[in-house]
Amino acid sequence: MHSLRQFLLNEKAKGKQIFPPGDEIFTALNTTGFDNVNVVILGQDPYHGAGQAHGLCFSVKHGVEIPPSLVNIYKELESDLGLIQPTHGCLTYWAEQGVLLLNAVLTVEAERAASHQGKGWEQFTDQIVAILNEKKMGIVFILWGSYAQKKGAIIDRQKHLVLQSPHPSPLSASRGFFGNHHFSTANEYLENQGKAPIDWQLPEGAE
Repeated sequence: MHSLRQFLLNEKAKGKQIFPPGDEIFTALNTTGFDNVNVVILGQDPYHGAGQAHGLCFSVKHGVEIPPSLVNIYKELESDLGLIQPTHGCLTYWAEQGVLLLNAVLTVEAERAASHQGKGWEQFTDQIVAILNEKKMGIVFILWGSYAQKKGAIIDRQKHLVLQSPHPSPLSASRGFFGNHHFSTANEYLENQGKAPIDWQLPEGAE
């Protein structure tokens, strides 16, 4: 983590804009505490456009245009559970219920996708996945796309439920993301363990 911290400090010193803002880099971990994690959705990188990333994978703040992958996630929620598609892209409500929305890389340079890959974040988030896998039982790991699936290869399928499909990106969603029923399957698994299901219906106007 020292070399990663130094890299980020050096980038800031060069005047580079980094997303999300410093106080939002660890939003996923701060919002969904270890004891509360029941579902993990693994993403890749933060959004690199201004005002988009706020520390939860796939999520954007209120007032920001919903990104295409999240539009497709909402379409699957509607198809799977009959939910109403929200008019915003903020997934904080899920995080507060125990859905860890974890990107593999937690920062990015403005307008430069994947610019902070290979700087140390992957090892940090690999450790989070490894600790959850080892220390907890009965987590639903949702892995969309080959990147997330490789990161989740260490997960013990005897202890946890692993759900895999293509990524919700418009480039791949029609190849098996649509119709994957991951949201209903996750809730069924949680309920079978005596855990509360996730309320996937995002409220309007909630921060």
